[in-house]
Amino acid sequence: MLRNGTLKILIAGASGQLGRCLQIALTRHEVVPLDRHTLDITRLSQVREAIAEYRPATVINAAAFNDVDRAESQSTEAYAVNALGPRNLAVATAAIDIPLLHLSTDFVFDGAAIRPYNEFDRTNPLSTYGASKLAGENAIQSLNARHFIVRTAWLFWENGANFLHSMYMRSSQPELRAVSDQCGSPTYVPHLAAAIARLIATDSYGTFHLAGGGAATRWELLCELFRVAGIPTPVVPASHREFSAAAKRPAYSVLTSIQDPRIELPPWQQGVAEFAFNVTSRE
Repeated sequence: MLRNGTLKILIAGASGQLGRCLQIALTRHEVVPLDRHTLDITRLSQVREAIAEYRPATVINAAAFNDVDRAESQSTEAYAVNALGPRNLAVATAAIDIPLLHLSTDFVFDGAAIRPYNEFDRTNPLSTYGASKLAGENAIQSLNARHFIVRTAWLFWENGANFLHSMYMRSSQPELRAVSDQCGSPTYVPHLAAAIARLIATDSYGTFHLAGGGAATRWELLCELFRVAGIPTPVVPASHREFSAAAKRPAYSVLTSIQDPRIELPPWQQGVAEFAFNVTSRE
């Protein structure tokens, strides 16, 4: 620990939308941001060298193979980043007895539930992506007792590559179609980053669900954005079967938390409002 209660925190995967938001949320700390070009988490030697060089008090793993459909045909690469990488980070952090915070996903569940999933519900991933992320969770749990596993879902941010930003950029089209038969927990990335900053200040290790409050389909998510942004483009509800996808997705993967300490994110609608304000104010 540095002076005034600040920490040196190493972030793997720092160039992604969550990695960038974490650097903002953790400004009171000394952050070491490393992207995949400066730290390949699939190579244990590189992980050990980075930790030896920077001597962090905490490591956050925001690196992931997030292309859900491509993971079906590139399972070796998906498991390397999503399972072997977390395993390497767990080995290296446990060796010097420091905490590891790892980002996981709602895709570890099969979507058969009729209520929101909590941290103790049974996992049963439907896709290679979900299975590889669960393998990463399991490796960390078995190798470093001082771990935070954070499951989240449906990330969106005005400066990132995600569903909501992509659809906003297409809003000049006559109409848009969005899936209305799959439900999840839309999560505004700055809200998630702020919650992670609060979580790492505790020593309540374990698995946590941190996602936007409430539930929505992608159709409802897009309708809310167009409503608050004043965009008149019609949004037509559609079945997921209308969109070709290599990977099977859970029909219902809403997340809730029953862990302590309870760290709740704002409702997803608040995230959409902030997204809309930021994305329209720069035009």
